[in-house]
Amino acid sequence: MSVTLKKLKTLNRLLDERIESKEKEKGEKPQKPKITNDIIEIEVEEVQEEPQKKETKPKLKAAIPSQALKRGIATKGRRPSTEVTTAPDSAYVGKLVTELLSHLKIDRASEPVRSRNIIRLVELYAKLSIDKKAPNIKEIFIYKAMNISGIGLKDEDFGEIREGKYVQVIAITYEPDKNGKKKAKNVSLGYFGKAETLDEQRKNDVIEFVLRWRYEKAFQNLEHYRMLLERINKKKQ
Repeated sequence: MSVTLKKLKTLNRLLDERIESKEKEKGEKPQKPKITNDIIEIEVEEVQEEPQKKETKPKLKAAIPSQALKRGIATKGRRPSTEVTTAPDSAYVGKLVTELLSHLKIDRASEPVRSRNIIRLVELYAKLSIDKKAPNIKEIFIYKAMNISGIGLKDEDFGEIREGKYVQVIAITYEPDKNGKKKAKNVSLGYFGKAETLDEQRKNDVIEFVLRWRYEKAFQNLEHYRMLLERINKKKQ
């Protein structure tokens, strides 16, 4: 296992420990949501995409003003594809960070660890072009869970690729079927080609994005449990 993968695995463990320690400081029993692979290993083949055939397209540089290219955004307020720019624009990322922190009501001064996690999450959101399939950053946490197809995330296979599989970031949500019964639905937020051909750094970025999403989601679930406990305590008084 590479050094970077070891760091990501350590990050996964430290994130879990951080959440548990915060609950212990508040004198509450940790109500950590079970968002490990054990409960979100839903079949993902149904949303896997075949590699699209390359089509001859006009170069975007001819259609987008140079100023827009420099800023990393297209003329209609949409970011260009990674064929035009591979590094996320700092102004674009900064704007998204501000929007998300405000939406989640996170104060940077009082919650520095959580804030830094959000900042890095947004950087990866832009770098991996997740914004193409999930353009509203404020809705990135409406999903119940998130997983990766084609790459292992359990302790025994962390970071290992699954040959022959396609790497995707899979979000899991629940929608009512025709009978009104909630049914799990997989949504692909990013497609990165065959696992065995994926660049090592790209693979690590995908893993880190999912881990940081889970970290913030865990915080939100803890807040939900805390609110429920407060409601119960008020009824007892």
